[in-house]
Order: sequence, then C-alpha cells, then structure tokens
Amino acid sequence: MSSNPSVPIDDHAAGPVLPEVRMHLQPPADPGVGVVVSNEKCTAGRRAAGFVRHIAIDVSSTKLAGNFRSGQSFGVLPPGQDARGKAHSLRLYSIASPSDGEDGQGRVLATTVKRLIDEHNETSKLFLGVASNFLCDLRPGDSVRVSGPNGKRFVLPAQPGAHDYLFFATGTGIAPFRGMIHDLLKGSRHAAAVSSRVVLVMGSPYASDLLYHDDLRELASKHSNFTYLTAISRERQEGDDRPLYVQDRLATHRDMLGALLNSSRTLIYVCGIAGMELGIFQGLARYAPASALEGYLQVDPTVAGDINAWDRKMIHKLIKPTRRVFLEVY
Repeated sequence: MSSNPSVPIDDHAAGPVLPEVRMHLQPPADPGVGVVVSNEKCTAGRRAAGFVRHIAIDVSSTKLAGNFRSGQSFGVLPPGQDARGKAHSLRLYSIASPSDGEDGQGRVLATTVKRLIDEHNETSKLFLGVASNFLCDLRPGDSVRVSGPNGKRFVLPAQPGAHDYLFFATGTGIAPFRGMIHDLLKGSRHAAAVSSRVVLVMGSPYASDLLYHDDLRELASKHSNFTYLTAISRERQEGDDRPLYVQDRLATHRDMLGALLNSSRTLIYVCGIAGMELGIFQGLARYAPASALEGYLQVDPTVAGDINAWDRKMIHKLIKPTRRVFLEVY
C-alpha cells in the first residue's frame, strides 16, 4: 500500500491509476527551439538493414524541460515546404528518455528515428521521409523546432511498484520502453526504483537491427528483476532453430511468461508497427493461462473458437483489450 495518501490505490481488476501528466505546454503554433546534443547510430550491427539513430536534444529553453515522462511523445516541425507550398506538417516522435531525461535533470530528451527511404510504386523514383531524414542529418549544435509533450495513457502507472510489466516492442517501438525500463530499474524524481518483474520482448528482422541491444543486455545483467528477450523474424538465432516473432516468446517461454501473466499485478504494453498487436493477442489466447486471459482480453464467444481467423478489424469490437493492456502502434 502506498505511504503517500495523495496517490490513489490501484484496482488491479479495473486497471492501473495513471499519473496526471503535462501536455501541450509548447503548442505547434508556438514551438520551442531545441539544440541537438548528440546523434548516434543505435543498431546492434554495422550492417543493419535500416538506418536508426538515437538523437538527444537539449530542450532547456522550452516548456518541455522537466515536464515530460517516459512513454510520452513530442512534436518536430521540419523546415521547408511541401510540393503544394505549405509548411511541412508536425511529426510526433516517442520520447526514448527516462522521465529525468538523458541528463538526469529533464533538460535533454532523446528519440529513436529510422530514416525513411522508399521508392514510389508508380514512378520508381526515390522517396525520402522529410522529418526522419531531417532529424537523422542533424549534428550537435543544430536547432530543431519542438512541441509537446503529448500523450497521457501510454505511461507508467502512478504506483509503478504495484505492478509487474510485460513489454512487447518492434523496431523503433523500443523508444518508450527504453525510458520506462530506466525509470523502473533506476527510479526517477516521480518514483523510486521498483523490485517488480519487468520483461521486454524485442523483435527485429535481423539481429543487426536490434536497437539499444548492448545497453539492454547490461541492464539485464545488473538487475535480476529485468529479463530481456529478443525475437528475430528473418534469421535463426542462438538457442532456437526457427525465425521468431515477438508473440512466439509466449510459447518458447511459456512457463516464465505464463506465471507473469497469471498475476493480477501484470500490465502489458505493446509498441511498434501496426498489426503486431493482432499476433500478440492471438499468442495470448493460445498460451496465456486460461484463468488469466480475461484480465487482458475480452473475446466475443462468436470468434473465441477460431483464433487463426482473427483479423485487425475485430480489435476493439470482438477482441477488446482491457485497461491492463496499453497499445501504441503506427
């Protein structure tokens, strides 16, 4: 039980009480100006399939300073105009920092950015994402217009120590979890470090595409309550003879994750490419303890018998995540 009477007590059946967070302090119409502190590649291998960078920005001269939480996002206004002569629109990026920032003072936030490089289907001409390439090209000392913070649900609960956590991430969906895991294991100005069980399942096509891999392995080696699992979908990995997706860890680690899911303390967070949530929900339906499933999913009886036939259109209609499940897919 919390010793702080101002913090509501969680009802595990109804879901956690979330903290009151600050939002929209720096509106897009009046953006602040941040200054890049560092810009570094954060993939595990030198020959990764994608180009992903960890970009730290000093926001001390903006209203974001000291006012963001892990799990929130912030806005970036890239310079220039689009083909119609209008200013480029705002893009939102997940904050990859703990709530105290990269500097421990909440003055420097970071994000995880993958360069968007594609080809137009009709013209076969190269297409470069405006905001992602703008950010990835920035160097220390460069300025960037920022807004925010944004988001109030995809955050840690008001009483983080009252819960255990199962995080599923793919690609740059790791960004909010990097900050959350640091908050949970090391503490922040909002809450002390916890002894709760924390499991991260990180998915990528190739091992070289894993993000923050060395940092996460180091955290796992230092904190016995943190488990870091990877799922590589396009190549075999050590310890398993087949490609894996994040939901497959519910089967390969059924005993450990089943025990975690069987606890009414456990919360599930999912962040990454849209569509991953369907596979996770199917995995939960197949491998979670039957007595625990309803704590995470409310499944309509008309579709409960054929999990293979589930599709994304059913989510929130026939397959409803409970308040103990948090989704951030894009």
